[in-house]
Amino acid sequence: MVRILIADDDPQILRALRITLTAKGYEVVVATDGRQTIAAAIERRPDLLLLDLGMPELDGIDVIHAIRGWSQMPILVVSGRPDAADKVAALDAGADDYVTKPFSIEELLARIRAASRRSAPHGDADPTVHLGDITVDLAARSVTGTVDGSRRQIRLTPTEWQVLEVLVRNAGKLVSRRTLLTGIWGSEHVEDTGYLRLYISQLRRKLEPNPSRPRYLITEPGMGYRLDLPDA
Repeated sequence: MVRILIADDDPQILRALRITLTAKGYEVVVATDGRQTIAAAIERRPDLLLLDLGMPELDGIDVIHAIRGWSQMPILVVSGRPDAADKVAALDAGADDYVTKPFSIEELLARIRAASRRSAPHGDADPTVHLGDITVDLAARSVTGTVDGSRRQIRLTPTEWQVLEVLVRNAGKLVSRRTLLTGIWGSEHVEDTGYLRLYISQLRRKLEPNPSRPRYLITEPGMGYRLDLPDA
């Protein structure tokens, strides 16, 4: 049974979601402030977190940072903050999705199912790809390479990892700008191509031997990006 931790300080929302999700077969754990949320995440080890940003004790963004320090469980933000800046901050901190209140329960359930599918174990192993000396391991969520003669971890921000993961899972294929923008930042950012240029540029600096002449992270002008593997 999938265990969901709901973190919200609104008792009506907590009650409604607890009833609905329990009826759908989920096990539900609740928390009403940021500190309780972190404690429940550590103690109960939920499979997914539904998180409100505006909670007492600790803000939702702080909760995301704290949990991402040790867990990669899906975090779905359910917040009354509609501003793009709040959404970007939550996604950059490590949230996987963002739903704005008020929301339809059908949409929320669909988002929960999608997040559960992405995180569930499956028969095919997550791919590991090699970009020259650099290894990207999706199962371990790690990027390693040789720096100053020794093998070490290459740190990516949560958003850099999201962009890279989409490209790795579609290696050799064109991934449109719309697909990346919608999947990572939401449909309201479908025209914000500056986001992509920034993160692709950052990834190239970390992963390409010569960032000004990329070998792996290829731009398809006017269309999108493609991860070109050496053996493709």
